[in-house]
Amino acid sequence: MMDLKEKIRNIRDFPKPGIVFRDITTLLNDAEAFEEVIDRFCLHFKKYDITKVGVVESRGFIFGGPIALSLGVGIVPIRKKGKLPFETIYQSYDLEYGTGTLEMHSDALGETDRVLIIDDLLATGGTASAAIKLVEQLGATVAGLGFLIELTFLRGRQRFEDYDLLTLIQYDDE
Repeated sequence: MMDLKEKIRNIRDFPKPGIVFRDITTLLNDAEAFEEVIDRFCLHFKKYDITKVGVVESRGFIFGGPIALSLGVGIVPIRKKGKLPFETIYQSYDLEYGTGTLEMHSDALGETDRVLIIDDLLATGGTASAAIKLVEQLGATVAGLGFLIELTFLRGRQRFEDYDLLTLIQYDDE
């Protein structure tokens, strides 16, 4: 099994001093590493009879599309406010400095759907919590949560003890 952490480029002091940005573009540029990411998610979550993959804007789209194709299911875009063209439901969440809002089409899911939520990063868990609330608001079940990277020092995982959560790369320090 490939060490995916070696495929991530660390950029110090971006976007501001004191922050280490985990740049996934180097992983995405490596076809073998990208394929391994998709395969690991699919292998872990295929046992749940997923019916849809909820992809969180924007980097969740990168991973969620191939995962959905591999599982033989469709995707449900979970986007920032004002980006979807049809009637939506929305959920606000806290950010470091302010709030954000995610939306999903109001007809995207039904009560029989089992949804895998995919995003690139688990930090404090605000975005993922909002995505869960959207899925559950439509009566669907969240079957699991998948993230490429987890910033463990921010303890976002603690918000999701009732869900199967898989992260492929963990960082224990800022």
